[in-house]
Amino acid sequence: PKGTMAFAGKYEFEGDENYDAFVQKIGLPSDKVEMGRNCKIVTEVVQNGDDFTWTQHFPGGRTTTNSFTVGKEADMETMGGKKFKAIVKMEDGKLVADFPNYHHTAEISGGKLVEVSTSSGVVYKRTSKKIA
Repeated sequence: PKGTMAFAGKYEFEGDENYDAFVQKIGLPSDKVEMGRNCKIVTEVVQNGDDFTWTQHFPGGRTTTNSFTVGKEADMETMGGKKFKAIVKMEDGKLVADFPNYHHTAEISGGKLVEVSTSSGVVYKRTSKKIA
């Protein structure tokens, strides 16, 4: 299908919108809030058809990895480190998932990785530029 391999690559955090309002809404602990603020997170996406490995590298060597297959239930981890199960869907070229307290989409737009998380009407948008 068209755009299947679109996500593969490495992306570095470029900017975000509504970070504070969003992390407050989802109840992220304050130490995690500071850690994530303007954080030069590098997101690495390995894609093989519908199988994805989505790794976020945080400054200081911490990483979070979520592996999933589109359309199948997978074990995932949130920004705050909570484990949960979710089914990631592909809709109009976007990856869509429901996290425990927010709705998340990811898409490649203009060569950038654009991620949007929505919680009770608060929309957090994070943009990362492709570096590899």
